[in-house]
Amino acid sequence: MTKRDFSNYSVAMEAELKVLEDKIVQLVQLNQRLRAENLHVRQQLASVQNDNKSLSEKMTSAKSRLEALLDQIPEDEA
Repeated sequence: MTKRDFSNYSVAMEAELKVLEDKIVQLVQLNQRLRAENLHVRQQLASVQNDNKSLSEKMTSAKSRLEALLDQIPEDEA
């Protein structure tokens, strides 16, 4: 049998594992940032939806008041 030198193999494997570990750390950090951003966007969306609902209700109310006022105006008989 021939003698194999595993010392270089271990160094190379350690280097590859370190690169992989660094990539995993970056992925976890990116995941955390995206989760925080997603939460922020969801909160903004909920706020905008509430504002939209409120404005829609105000428009409906204004429309009803305008229609009531228009009904009070006498029609011209020509």
